[in-house]
Amino acid sequence: MSPLFRTISAILPLLVALGLQSVQGAERPNIILIMADDFGYECVGANGGESYRTPHLDRLAASGLRFENAHSYPLCTPTRVALMTGKHNIRNYLNFGTLPRDEQTFAHLLKAAGYVTGVCGKWQLGKETDSPQHFGFDESFLWQHTRRPPRYANPGLERNGSEQDFSSGEYGPTLINDFALDFMTRHQGNPFFLYYPMILTHDPFQPTPDSADWDPAATGERVNRDVKHFADMTTYMDQLIGRLDAKLGELGIRQNTLLLFLGDNGTHSSVTSRFRGSDYRGGKGTTTARGTHVPLIANWPAVMAKGRVCRDLIGAVDFLPTLCEAAGVALPRGIDGISFLPQLRGETGTPRESLYLWYSPRQQPDLTVKEYAFDHTHKLYRDGRLFDLAVDPFEMSAPLAPHVAPEERARLKAVLDQYRDARPERLDQAFREANPGATSGKKQGKKKARQP
Repeated sequence: MSPLFRTISAILPLLVALGLQSVQGAERPNIILIMADDFGYECVGANGGESYRTPHLDRLAASGLRFENAHSYPLCTPTRVALMTGKHNIRNYLNFGTLPRDEQTFAHLLKAAGYVTGVCGKWQLGKETDSPQHFGFDESFLWQHTRRPPRYANPGLERNGSEQDFSSGEYGPTLINDFALDFMTRHQGNPFFLYYPMILTHDPFQPTPDSADWDPAATGERVNRDVKHFADMTTYMDQLIGRLDAKLGELGIRQNTLLLFLGDNGTHSSVTSRFRGSDYRGGKGTTTARGTHVPLIANWPAVMAKGRVCRDLIGAVDFLPTLCEAAGVALPRGIDGISFLPQLRGETGTPRESLYLWYSPRQQPDLTVKEYAFDHTHKLYRDGRLFDLAVDPFEMSAPLAPHVAPEERARLKAVLDQYRDARPERLDQAFREANPGATSGKKQGKKKARQP
């Protein structure tokens, strides 16, 4: 255990106690955070999507809060690291598939506050057998934890680090959902936190058990692949969310359960959907809105009396402080997130004026970085490129000339300047040592991120 982690462990109970003083006598909510894999904003009917059936998500949005401007990172692991730690990737991102083991997560904080913590779905944050428990989860049922077997038909999963293989026509997402329902049932008498990073709707696009061409004997991720299956996968994902929601009602705990749903990044580029009357191509791995604009829906019957829509900017780093505030837990120092709990309550809160992203996938020996800040109207990259998002939301045209929009440029440059020296050299040095041929990363990269 590192000295930093020991320090965090020592002071955590004190921080929690201080936070809980503010909510004495209040009933703390159960918290469920669901994250779909490779699922952009355009795929949800309530957002204006026209290609897929998402009745359960639409219903949660109609009776809860639907966000119009939530943004993730363009790729899986970067979003997961920011989501769980509340920090921008510039501060703690090492490489694809890794969460540094000295990091503190939202599970650590909620567990210390008395929550039972569970995680089920896609991990991709460390292959150590104890990785989920090390990061604060009491229980886990995961895909891509200690290995990378098939995830859909006849999958390989890990329960609390123990490998389990299925070969009788089981479907991975259903098994994961079964665990989620069982976790809630067993812990209904205590406040619980369930982090549910779903396996769906990531490629390989394969049939679901509801598809006409479902093959219960299928093995591996190279069979029965066709992008047409994305529609069935989306519908099945929505059904699983509906199943979980119904279970909460059956258990009698739906009223005081905060349910959050978001996407981890944009849809795969091979998927073109109809969105508000036009074709919309996915842009996973890109730094345009097609790669980062994701759905975010919140539903909490005890707090939300009717459906609302919020235009505030929300980033992946904002979830940790939101969950902590909902649970009455004092926020740790050094995070970048801003709680959007006030917005869930119908209050103004502290809306972001801008969002900042430092994006460097590091799937290959490549230190290339794309760094940028944006608000509701403009987007500025570290290299000086400025885009008017009102007229060019997907950055299809040439950047604005240097003399255009000087006020907007100065405003966003000030945001970037806050992080000019925020990158710890030890992280890049560790990456270089593990990847001796790594490129310098001084230029805005042209390589497209591999689709993991």
